[in-house]
Amino acid sequence: MKFKADKIFTGENFIGNSVLITDERGIIQEIVPEADAGDGVQQYKGILSPGFVNCHCHLELSFLKGLIPEGTGLVDFVINVMTRRSFPMDEIETAIAKGEQEMIENGIVAVADICNDASTLNQKLRNNLRYLNFIEVSGFIPPSAEKRFEQGQQILNRFIQSGLDASVIVPHAPYSTSTELMKLINAEAAGKVLSMHNQETLQEETFFTTGISEFRKLFDFFKMDISFYQPPGVNSLYATLPHLNMPKNILLVHNTFTGPEDIFLAHQHSEDYAQDLFFCTCINANLYIEDTTPPLELLRKNNCTIVLGTDSLASNHSLSIWDEIKSIHQHFPNIELEEILTWSTANGAKALLMDKELGFFEKGMQPGVIVLPDWDGDQKIKRLV
Repeated sequence: MKFKADKIFTGENFIGNSVLITDERGIIQEIVPEADAGDGVQQYKGILSPGFVNCHCHLELSFLKGLIPEGTGLVDFVINVMTRRSFPMDEIETAIAKGEQEMIENGIVAVADICNDASTLNQKLRNNLRYLNFIEVSGFIPPSAEKRFEQGQQILNRFIQSGLDASVIVPHAPYSTSTELMKLINAEAAGKVLSMHNQETLQEETFFTTGISEFRKLFDFFKMDISFYQPPGVNSLYATLPHLNMPKNILLVHNTFTGPEDIFLAHQHSEDYAQDLFFCTCINANLYIEDTTPPLELLRKNNCTIVLGTDSLASNHSLSIWDEIKSIHQHFPNIELEEILTWSTANGAKALLMDKELGFFEKGMQPGVIVLPDWDGDQKIKRLV
């Protein structure tokens, strides 16, 4: 199978006047000059690219599409999500299937998916997409750590026993996970990929630095006694990272209020423990919840490895990495498309330890082949293999 478009994006850079050759399963054979490609070349307008890697999704929340108002701020958003989860299972599973199909149609080939339960399990067993399942646990009350961890292990075992081995227990966020629970998660994640919501709202920072925060409203709403809590007086990342030294990769998600000192600490931590560190941005969710954008220029200036996620349909209008890319282009027009595509393909595959198969047009890999339209065009992404 031979494919040509206006340009080819290899996962790292653009090349022109070339033809991508795959076998019928989409396994890459080579990229050759157009003059050497021979007959039977399929021509397309736009950009040939490896399939996208969605590094942060909550597929299980697809049933909440359009039900939570925009601009509430994170605390009220979390309350809305946690009080609206009692939908009939058939409606939840239908929404999950529809959400997965939306990702497929938008050129996504692999997903790092947050799981608080096993509601996505049946859909994932259809093997339509590659998944890394993050079994998310939370529990801010220290004595509950072992019970919360055991509950996560029960969900993890269901995934693994069903054949979904790419699964790992992860913390929800610093403000919802005790130090005792973090330590249990850290040991379980040794040598694996760990994901954590990070500095998504300014209220997270004030909760850790002064203790004065809207997060107290969250704990009060759920009648949780946190009178034991003494704020450590440092940013949440400073308080949390020292307890996460065992994973191979750490994926920090959102980072909307991450500052230069936080980035320095994170880089130092990853260097000290030989970890690979990735900063995942979900710009459309940040706009939906807090009406703000991630500090992409700061992350770029400090040589952070950036990847992209969609978050959930509770906090986004679509599960499309291409929509995330277009929003980044709208808010940060100086960032070249070549760089953003690297975040959404090669970097994403590296973050999820899938870069031996996905993210690049390299011989022997099977990354998917998609055609991207022009920035301002109304055309949809085409999925070729």
